[in-house]
Amino acid sequence: MYKNIYLKRGKDESLKRFHPWIFSGAVHHADEGIQEGDIVRVITAEGKFIAVGHFQIGSIVVRVLSFEDIVIDHDFWCQRLKAALDMRVAIGIADAPNNNTFRLVHGEGDNLPGLVIDCYGRTAVMQAHSVGMHVCRMEVAKALMEVMDGRIDNLYYKSETTLPYKAGLDEENGFLIGGGAHVDNVAIENGLKFHIDWLKGQKTGFFVDQRDNRSLLEHYAKGKSVLNMFCYTGGFSVYAMRGGAKLVHSVDSSAKAIELVNENIAMNFPGDDRHEAYCDDAFKYLDEHDDKYDLIILDPPAFAKHRKALHNALKGYTRLNLKGLQRIKHGGILFTFSCSQAVNKDQFRAAVFTAAAQAHRRVRILHQLHQPADHPINIYHPEGEYLKGLVLYVE
Repeated sequence: MYKNIYLKRGKDESLKRFHPWIFSGAVHHADEGIQEGDIVRVITAEGKFIAVGHFQIGSIVVRVLSFEDIVIDHDFWCQRLKAALDMRVAIGIADAPNNNTFRLVHGEGDNLPGLVIDCYGRTAVMQAHSVGMHVCRMEVAKALMEVMDGRIDNLYYKSETTLPYKAGLDEENGFLIGGGAHVDNVAIENGLKFHIDWLKGQKTGFFVDQRDNRSLLEHYAKGKSVLNMFCYTGGFSVYAMRGGAKLVHSVDSSAKAIELVNENIAMNFPGDDRHEAYCDDAFKYLDEHDDKYDLIILDPPAFAKHRKALHNALKGYTRLNLKGLQRIKHGGILFTFSCSQAVNKDQFRAAVFTAAAQAHRRVRILHQLHQPADHPINIYHPEGEYLKGLVLYVE
């Protein structure tokens, strides 16, 4: 049976509201011999069971898997993964004829904290963000293949950069199931093709969370000169091309990203000379190109990985948006985003407000954007709302 962790008096209130994290300051003591990644039972100061979850050293000591006193076994994994798949089928994102790219498991949003699974055609990419999920990876893999019932052939594990380095796991990325030279790394999103670099790319190889926002941008792109900053694989650029943009420029500081965006443009629009890509620093590029673009996308990497970096992150968002607002044409449209979980939507909006005031531009909000439905937010875990975006009309 699982060992127990005991809470201090009064430290079970968040658990009564089904919040799935237990912080180190809430723990009174624990049974001897608990190892990082173990499944533990959580006991209140009154001696009552309240949760079962993965133990980890750090500020979040337990990520709750269930508020029922159950065994975490094959049936548990199958039930949770099936619930995740059923939701994606219900919203029409799984098994869609023109889309085989979607998030199947979104951590706490699917009641599987510490686990992310993205599907790209016949390959799923699994990422562990906790030691417990890493320890359980083969159990999850077996259940996943059973639940997916022939939908995928390959499962790639990509957790080198997401597991705590102090855990000493020496984990290497690689295929848990399937793999080999024959694996097709081209996936389809809303009828457009993309190379997915799950071997060395960011996240699981592609930013699935911007799918709906890319579609919105396509709607605005016709006849416009488009600048896609921090372009990575060029998702926004490809949609802008299909939307009828008169020119699209993609900028990223990574030479590998520039290779990827050029490959994706060529795969979808062979021989089309409307697109050019530049390997350059975002701030430097914006400084050198004034009043050239009437649609700009600012989708930077997270400026704040944790709350200690919040102040500097907000200054960074203000500075970046100031540059974009200063450089965009009159009557232009700016898509601007933050994927920093430590920055909430009000703080991000305030940073953009400050940038607009400093730029002395009249700015109107057209849309307030967020993550798509296959990145659900657990209603008991508001921290899961990480992607924020605004579409601005700039006079």
